Amino acid sequence: MPGEIRIFVNERGHTLPAGALVRDALRTIVPELLPACEAGEAFVTDGRGIPLLLEAVLESGAILRAARGGRRNPAGAPEHDAGA
Repeated sequence: MPGEIRIFVNERGHTLPAGALVRDALRTIVPELLPACEAGEAFVTDGRGIPLLLEAVLESGAILRAARGGRRNPAGAPEHDAGA
């Protein structure tokens, strides 16, 4: 197992220790978003838009997107009005 992994958060490359969690990436790279993610006010997805748990183990080459919630669902797709 390598000692470090290379990941990408919001399109920027970063190096973390092998075995790092999504939580570790947030704490290191975008610490201002960690409390919001823990409170459900922000979210992290993989490169495909699939929500990730904060306790997920990262692999080298992982692509993460971290953002505050707002009017979008966790997968990043705009919500639609079912009555329209």
